[in-house]
Amino acid sequence: MPFCKVKNATIYYEDVGVGKPIIMLHGFSLDHRLMSGCMEPIFQKREGWRRIYIDLPGMGQSRDYEQIHNSDEMLEAIISFIEALIPNQSYIIVGESYGGYLAQGVIRSQKEKLLGAAFICPMILPNKEDRTVPQQTIVYSGNEFLAQLTKEEVDSFSANQVVLDKYNWERYKNEVLAGAQLADDEFLTKIQNNYGFSFNLKDFQFHSPSLFLLGKQDAVVGYQDAFNTLAQFSRSTFAVLDRAGHNLQIEQPQLFNALIDEWLDRVEESNEKDV
Repeated sequence: MPFCKVKNATIYYEDVGVGKPIIMLHGFSLDHRLMSGCMEPIFQKREGWRRIYIDLPGMGQSRDYEQIHNSDEMLEAIISFIEALIPNQSYIIVGESYGGYLAQGVIRSQKEKLLGAAFICPMILPNKEDRTVPQQTIVYSGNEFLAQLTKEEVDSFSANQVVLDKYNWERYKNEVLAGAQLADDEFLTKIQNNYGFSFNLKDFQFHSPSLFLLGKQDAVVGYQDAFNTLAQFSRSTFAVLDRAGHNLQIEQPQLFNALIDEWLDRVEESNEKDV
């Protein structure tokens, strides 16, 4: 199994393909399967990209993270990992939810190396009380299929998805629940108590192609707060998708694939000498 030892953690990762590196950062309490599940289908038709899927410390199979106490130190581990695995290389980054928050910290630190960034339902504000979010609603419910699940499964499914059918359940089970079962809950509670960075994420500008994918029914981080970053990302596309909650990539796979593909086209166009 591939592990990378950095100063304050031993990080598990999966390394797929060859070409320009893409660092993939998943959401809180999950693991790399959240990202590989939605991103790998895109690369069945694209070449030239090396996909690096990370298990964040305290999640998945990463270990030796006892020295990490807050998001600053989580970010330090990620940047150390990047510098160890792809030293002196340019790359792009994709972050989902908490991974999107960490990705902003990476950009702030290493924007001269970054050729592009994509954010999937990114966490913008660490304090839940500060977020502008809609109420959790169900857009579509396949009642005949739901009758086949246990009450616990239905409760989990309906608390985290807005489209409840067999396709969404299978992906939710394999890409979300499977990773959540490996989480170190005690460690993650400590991180949540120190969730926000100690520095200001508004003090940088990013001029490479970017993408913000936001769910109209995202009751976890919402979509409105992301627009406060609009001026920071001069080459950004912002897309708010209906029929999409916090797992937008599962609930709107066709639009997700099309928008990620278009973003990668823009990255390649902007860096034709490098890609």
